[in-house]
Amino acid sequence: MATDKQPKNSRPQKRQRPKRYGTTKKAVLLERSKEYISEVEERANNRFDRTEKPMGFPEDKLTPSNHSFDWQNNPVPLKDEETLAKFVVRKGEFGWLDDERVEEIAKFVENKNMTLDQALSLRSALLQQKTVYSHGRLKSRAKALFRLYNEGVSVVDLSKRFDFPPMNIFRVILGEKRWSKSRIKECLRDPSKMKKREREEFEKAEAADRVSNVDQSETHSRADSFEEILADWFESRGVKIRRQNEMVAEQRLEHGRPINTPDILFLDHVEINGQPVAWIDAKHFYGADVSFQRKKMTKQMSRYIDEWGSGAVVYRHGFSENLFIPGCLMLDAGLLEWFE
Repeated sequence: MATDKQPKNSRPQKRQRPKRYGTTKKAVLLERSKEYISEVEERANNRFDRTEKPMGFPEDKLTPSNHSFDWQNNPVPLKDEETLAKFVVRKGEFGWLDDERVEEIAKFVENKNMTLDQALSLRSALLQQKTVYSHGRLKSRAKALFRLYNEGVSVVDLSKRFDFPPMNIFRVILGEKRWSKSRIKECLRDPSKMKKREREEFEKAEAADRVSNVDQSETHSRADSFEEILADWFESRGVKIRRQNEMVAEQRLEHGRPINTPDILFLDHVEINGQPVAWIDAKHFYGADVSFQRKKMTKQMSRYIDEWGSGAVVYRHGFSENLFIPGCLMLDAGLLEWFE
């Protein structure tokens, strides 16, 4: 007999609030980090007076000059980033976008406080996070994916169906075929060593994947050019610097590998917007308020802060208003555009 009464032990289900977009609010983190920020700014100001020279400093005694810059920024409102985040990522879409999809995004951003370049860079950050955070689920479905692959389903179709990056699916399938990690790496570098089907699947998966694909040379080339533009900008204003390639060569000789190599190490006292900056790192992407990207950036920048004190990051495509790394000033590249 049907009844409208709830069982005695049942509880009414609470409606869950939708999860807020972005990471912890900047104001909260700023308040928590006040003491730390004061400490690392003091470390930056006093780095020339240390008994033991900081890494990258020349043996000769330095006589640092003082430079102060006003750097205008135009951070992206978190609300607009959230709106774009929901639009630029689609299930099973991991590759380079066709012209029609790019035009669709370009039209969508027209009335937003974001550019097309920022939207596409945000998409890349979200896809990287999605790829990393979904890896456990991908591994748990390895046997099912391998079975479907053996039944003739292509890697790209598996990607669209299960929403995993094509190249990660391909690597998992090769693992299920009992290929060793070294053999997988070797064959991805030289696809001619694969059999016909694997070679064809690799080529299609690589073309449909901009996150986990093997060839990242174009991305690295653009990043290198941006780093040079930034270094030239400071040198043109009389600031003494050391560039990353100099420090990489030096640390390889001394330590056998690069240890701490920001793109620019200042050999002068530099203040930007009233804050001491001992080093700068250039990033050829949009500084999104995405958890995975921020954690990765914080880990990298903390090594530089530990060695030299507070520094800065310059984002080629701007940054979110909520992006915050303690001891690290956020800058966009607007000031450099005329210099390129």
